[in-house]
Amino acid sequence: MKSTMQDAQLTIASVLEHGTTVQGDSEVVTSTGDGTRSRTYAEVGRRAARLAHGLRSLGIDGDQRVATFMWNNAEHLEAYLAVPSMGAVLHTLNVRLFPEQLVYIANHAEDRVVVVDDTLVPLFAKELPKLETVTHVLVSGPAAAEADLESLRAAGTEVLLYEDLLADRPETFDWPETDERSAAAMCYTSGTTGNPKGVVYSHRSAWLHSLAVSTGNAAGLDFRDRVLPIVPMFHANAWGLAYAAVMTGASLCMPDRFLQAEPLVRFIQASRPTVSGAVPTVWNDVLSYLDGHDGIRLDSLRLILCGGSAVPVSLQRGLEERHGLHIRQAWGMTETSPVASAGLVPAGVEGEAQWAYRGTQGRLLCGVQGRIVDDSGATLPWDGSSLGELEVRGPWVTGGYYNPDGPDAEQKFHDGWLRTGDVGHLDELGYITLSDRAKDVIKSGGEWISSVDLENALMGHPDVVEAAVVGIPDEKWQERPLATVVVREGATVTPEQLREHLAASFAKWQLPDAWAFVDQVPRTSVGKFDKKVVRQGFAEGRYDVRRVGG
Repeated sequence: MKSTMQDAQLTIASVLEHGTTVQGDSEVVTSTGDGTRSRTYAEVGRRAARLAHGLRSLGIDGDQRVATFMWNNAEHLEAYLAVPSMGAVLHTLNVRLFPEQLVYIANHAEDRVVVVDDTLVPLFAKELPKLETVTHVLVSGPAAAEADLESLRAAGTEVLLYEDLLADRPETFDWPETDERSAAAMCYTSGTTGNPKGVVYSHRSAWLHSLAVSTGNAAGLDFRDRVLPIVPMFHANAWGLAYAAVMTGASLCMPDRFLQAEPLVRFIQASRPTVSGAVPTVWNDVLSYLDGHDGIRLDSLRLILCGGSAVPVSLQRGLEERHGLHIRQAWGMTETSPVASAGLVPAGVEGEAQWAYRGTQGRLLCGVQGRIVDDSGATLPWDGSSLGELEVRGPWVTGGYYNPDGPDAEQKFHDGWLRTGDVGHLDELGYITLSDRAKDVIKSGGEWISSVDLENALMGHPDVVEAAVVGIPDEKWQERPLATVVVREGATVTPEQLREHLAASFAKWQLPDAWAFVDQVPRTSVGKFDKKVVRQGFAEGRYDVRRVGG
């Protein structure tokens, strides 16, 4: 028996058409550093149509890749909507990548047109001569006409101003009927092992992911909300917040390049977002800023989605108890579009009991299945203690990489499941607790030590701002923990005091016996602690390491 339901493709074009007509009175507000600029969703829809016409004139007539090298702003949103809707493929380039990775990614994806923010022209111009398939560069932004366009033209590429391309184009576009399973966008992993790997999102996967992000178990969006994606639009499509906002009619508040705590706080006060999303290091900086500036209230925010790495309970408590800001931890990766789980606390759990759940990565969203497996591949029980690797599958989880060029890419998948590389356990209610990345877990004397648990506990100390823990070689125990610590300005704390702080929660053999105090923990291109750089720094003798205990 067949249903009587109509059939319609789940495409980005349908999100564009709904968001810019039915929800056309919503707006996108972009930070200018000392103020804001804004346009309605209806205007965004008209400009997206003009962009599509302009790209057609440049030869984008199929599934060619149109890349962006941009911050979070209104023009980036227009490309987000226009490029997939016209049948092309959006490729977001990470502006913080090492140059050789940027060149590899753009060439591997075969980007044809790149839209570049005016403030990023000097950075992009250095690498443009190495981009083998790029034919056109569009320079966008309020100061595009004043940018050094000749530095781009020196590469022999045609350079146009974004606004000139849009000028005098029709404000409507006959969006093609696109197969929902065709490519809509692509994003590359950060390439911690080997070259970065391309993940290609379909229209269907992006549509379903946006719907899931909008549900109450995740962000709970509606058209009364105002969403601030601090997480970059070049990082796993801003956790799907841009598409989810347009789908639900929630307005968007775009921070552009002004991502430090002070301009962010000013922008939040000016644009009044209700929901935001960013990695823990961003909120840690915001917490420090708020703690140092009495009287500042960010009372428009009802919810902060936080992920990318484990979110310390101490950070959550500090923001909530001192500033009334509520964090909900979420988990995912580029390969999962990325949001796969979120940490809504079970009904009836309040007070101190809630923190045990808020320290987890939450429950999987409907549509994503998960399991924990041991080294042999056997599935482990959901008992809250059986430790293994988390594997997931679902309609917005990738089943492979785009044109992989190494054997390690195939090792990430088996039997229809994605091997996440995250080590942890599932409890009886389906809450995920991740204790480490498989590559970061510390193996000491045959026992595992969670670097994440140690970091979270250290950052719970009142005098510690940041902490990263890695395993370093040890002749007797194979590996031992090295703790690199950033101390709060004006404070003094010793390794002995920090070991005493940890001793309340950890066995003596788990305590770090190597310590280094640093000005800042190195970060990856997406703001996570870069532990491979920490390990390299130790190996090269760049840290003043103190040995305590052992």
